[in-house]
Amino acid sequence: PQLPHGHLPLPSFWQVVEDTLQQSGAQLRAFCQAFETVTPSPGTQPLTPAEERKVLSLVSKHGPDKLYQVTSNISGSKDLDLTLLRGQIVALLQSSDTRGNTSRWLVDAGGPRGFVPAAKLQPY
Repeated sequence: PQLPHGHLPLPSFWQVVEDTLQQSGAQLRAFCQAFETVTPSPGTQPLTPAEERKVLSLVSKHGPDKLYQVTSNISGSKDLDLTLLRGQIVALLQSSDTRGNTSRWLVDAGGPRGFVPAAKLQPY
């Protein structure tokens, strides 16, 4: 497979790679700063350091606009359903299940992936 900038001479190619990485790094730093200064809205729970690390990893994988917070405890009943606690942060992978049902969303909970009721998620 050809890289989009594969036709460039090597020094220019590495410059493009470096610029892209610096830009991504700057965006992540800006997001982290914004993340630290945002006060949680009433009803959201403060995140533990482990949960915060998980959120940052979800952001770097999926982007901040894909993050949702669980609004009430979810106990998964079917195969592939996740059991999550209120306040947990997940990343949206797909806004429907395998049968196209849009009331169950596929999410990444920072490791386990599975389905949760869309009604119990709010944008983070």
